[in-house]
Order: sequence, then C-alpha cells, then structure tokens
Amino acid sequence: MGEEKKYKSFWEFYPYYLTEHSDSVCRELHFTGTLLFFVLLFSAFIFSNYWLLILLPFVGYGFAWVGHFFFEKNKPATFTYPLYSLGSDFVMFWHTLNGQIDEELKKADKKINNKAS
Repeated sequence: MGEEKKYKSFWEFYPYYLTEHSDSVCRELHFTGTLLFFVLLFSAFIFSNYWLLILLPFVGYGFAWVGHFFFEKNKPATFTYPLYSLGSDFVMFWHTLNGQIDEELKKADKKINNKAS
C-alpha cells in the first residue's frame, strides 16, 4: 500500500516541502528545472513548436530528481503528493526569485520542528 497522506491542504504541506529541500544544490537544481520548464513552455507557444511540450516533464522533474537522489538523498514528495508538490515547486521558485527563500526555509523548519515536539 502507498504512504498515508497526512497533509490536507497546500499551505499545510508547503513547510514540509521546504524542509525536504534543505540542500542548496537541490534547490538550485529545482530552480534550474523550473526555469527551463517555463522557457520551453513559452517557447512552444511563441514559436508554435508544440513538440517542445513533450520535454516539459523531463526537464522539470529531471533536474529536481537529480537534486533529491544525489544531493538531498531523500524521496521526492512528488510520489506521495503530486499536485501539492508541483504547486510547491512553483512557490519555492517564486520565493527564490524574490529573495524570500531563506526566510521561508527558517519559518518552515521552525513549524515542522515544533510539530514534531
């Protein structure tokens, strides 16, 4: 049987998601994969080359999974929470772009550690 899901909302899940991305290289690989995802997505429509859409999951997940398997050394949350995980990746991308990621990581760590106590 699959892993029991304990998160019932996206914003309850997001702090957990961030704590699963404590390694900076893992986060950088996520960022790169998400950036390339958007570049391919927009390029497909701008240049009417819809074959590029086939590459989206490989680029998006490929970089992220390398980060998890080789740097973070944990199982990607995608396997248990696919939609929350996808949304969290976009939020983490935004927090990285606007310079809030370090503060968000601190808040997430505090929230998850307080829950475990």
